[in-house]
Amino acid sequence: MSLTVGIVGGTGAVGKKMIEVLGERSLTIDKLRIFASEKSLGQKIIFNNKEVTVELLTEEAMKETFDYLLFAAGGAISAKFAPIAAAAGNIVIDNSSYWRMTEGIPLVVPEVNGDVLRGYRGIIANPNCSTTQMVMVLAPLHKKYGIKRVVVSTYQAVSGSGYKAIEELEKQLVDESYPNKVYPRKIAANCIPHIDVFNENGFTKEELKMIYETHKILRDDTIEVNPTAVRIPVFYGHSESIYLELNKEPDINEVRQILEEAEGVVLNDNPDENKYPTPLEAENSDCTYVGRIRKDLFNSKGLSLWVVADNLRKGAATNAIQIIETIENFK
Repeated sequence: MSLTVGIVGGTGAVGKKMIEVLGERSLTIDKLRIFASEKSLGQKIIFNNKEVTVELLTEEAMKETFDYLLFAAGGAISAKFAPIAAAAGNIVIDNSSYWRMTEGIPLVVPEVNGDVLRGYRGIIANPNCSTTQMVMVLAPLHKKYGIKRVVVSTYQAVSGSGYKAIEELEKQLVDESYPNKVYPRKIAANCIPHIDVFNENGFTKEELKMIYETHKILRDDTIEVNPTAVRIPVFYGHSESIYLELNKEPDINEVRQILEEAEGVVLNDNPDENKYPTPLEAENSDCTYVGRIRKDLFNSKGLSLWVVADNLRKGAATNAIQIIETIENFK
């Protein structure tokens, strides 16, 4: 079936990655339309060897008929235009955080909870990039052992903040005097334990997303999630150090087998040969990589993992395209 797809915010980092991923997958796209603000109006973007001219995002355009509309333009744009598109009968897949915790709107990682998409039309929320790669690994372990508690520290690439952040790191790597514009501190040769705004409870908005989105995707709000989100001077690929306290004692070989067989997960875990995931290996991949699997030396139900994924692909663009594929497969 040939599809008509629109991308709102198609000139940004995630939007361009959505276009790239669409061109790689097996979906047949009959027509692609790209929407952005006035500053990008008229730009030419190549898709499937054809030029696509960037259009101005308007309410009238969102009332037209699409098979799918992908939003990658931020929460304010999604808040205004996604309901208009959905009211016109379109399926909207939104990458912003605006709709994620709204009751009745699915928050979806297809390999984990894609079943909620069966028969659904309307707005669908794409999770936070850090949440997505974490639940990819948590879900099969939760199914087998039950998870009581998660302690996670993230090591997040600057591409998660967009093109200006990438440029800031590039500039600071060659010019120590280049000022901080995107981040509150210098990012080159540094780690910043501050992503998004701080809440009055001391957690950042990014950290709170990981808590509540994990509950919604895994359909279990009893799981205790304690995150610390950190920005590091890496261009692409988020890493996470995850400690799990399970309800049952795990068998380490069984854990490896479960993760090796999990859809979309790649096991890379052989310390004797220095095999473990890093962002460079994960870059441009749609998989979630896991390694450094080990049991807690003091708690028989404790398990440590190291998880890496490309934040612009599985963490954003690819997951959105997989949502389309999942819906199409239900037809």
